[in-house]
Amino acid sequence: MNKKIIIVVVFTMALGIGIGYWFANQNEAPTTQSARSASQAQQPSINEDNDAPGTVRIDPVTVQDIGVRTALAKRTTMTRSVRSVGRIAYDEKRIARLHPKTEGWIDDLRVNETGMAVKKDEILLSIYAPKLVSTQQEYLLALNNLSALQRSPIDDIRRGAEELAASSRQRLRLFDVPEHQIKKLEETREVMKYLHIQSPFSGIVINIGARDGQYVTPQSEIYMIADLSRVWVYVYVYEYELPWIQVGDEAQMTLAALPGKVFTGNATYIYPYLEADTRTIKVRLEFDNPEIELKPNMFANIDIRASKQVDAIVIPDESVLRSGDRDTVFIVRGTGKYEPRQVELGIVSDGMVQILSGVEEGEEIVTSAMFLIDSESKLREASSKMMEVKVPATDGPAPESNEKSGDTQ
Repeated sequence: MNKKIIIVVVFTMALGIGIGYWFANQNEAPTTQSARSASQAQQPSINEDNDAPGTVRIDPVTVQDIGVRTALAKRTTMTRSVRSVGRIAYDEKRIARLHPKTEGWIDDLRVNETGMAVKKDEILLSIYAPKLVSTQQEYLLALNNLSALQRSPIDDIRRGAEELAASSRQRLRLFDVPEHQIKKLEETREVMKYLHIQSPFSGIVINIGARDGQYVTPQSEIYMIADLSRVWVYVYVYEYELPWIQVGDEAQMTLAALPGKVFTGNATYIYPYLEADTRTIKVRLEFDNPEIELKPNMFANIDIRASKQVDAIVIPDESVLRSGDRDTVFIVRGTGKYEPRQVELGIVSDGMVQILSGVEEGEEIVTSAMFLIDSESKLREASSKMMEVKVPATDGPAPESNEKSGDTQ
């Protein structure tokens, strides 16, 4: 009987110890796991590959899903074609404003309509001017004097007569008396009442400032004539395009009014100031116009073939993330691994941008889905910085109690 009781008591104690041990292990496991997590959170993450801050790792399936495309940085010779709209204008060096050299009255206005074409030395009008009449008389007297004294045995007298005749003739020329009328005066020895004013070159009359019978003075502009055999074309280019354009660059021009015809000219001047309203720079081009097909104030499509060439490392312009004062690209460092890299940019041409620093020739650049990668990169970088914050040290062992065992009051 006593043996049975002893066996039951031993079994009961063993069972209780086993159950207690099991419960103890169950309670200890979460505590240990929590402690391990807390310990790992306190320690900064260690990058075994020594990746640059912000480097992103993306699994291949996600790379395919978000459509990541890449391109290689390459060295090439950059050129550019600058396209703009131009306005045809008069060549300012080929415009003449005619004024009479003395007071007088207009007679026989032969060219009396604006827009008329005139040829060089064509008679435009006749004018009666008292000073011109008296100058003719002086010249005739000088000629008569020269005829009488040209055989004089005294050199000074003969030379004086020649100089007087020459100076009188020069005075007529300074009054713009045409050569054919001077010769007629010399031949007929008769003073002409009306003298002619001729066109200085072939061109188009763009303004008439006098009419028949009108009294004019040297201040009166009687004609404005423009030579349209060569015209200017003004184009306006943006600031970022200006570094490409140089004086002498070839330009091609097409017009809606002349379909299929291409005119070739050159850039002749770059104006030294910026247009405040449009933030553009004016460039002057010059084109030959022998058939007078190009009319002032026509609009035209201009293509400037910039001669400037730059040997540069280039990447697609779309691969650059521009944010404030930073320009960033993502470099492929392996399968699904992308490193952000700050770069310094140069000129842009035909969708390619020059890299001054930050990328080497042959490196692989991400050209699409950069915003998704950039967001992940910034998140990783921010998380890394947060994990680097040091966790405060735990409290030391509890101080010993002041009470000693056995002390009694």
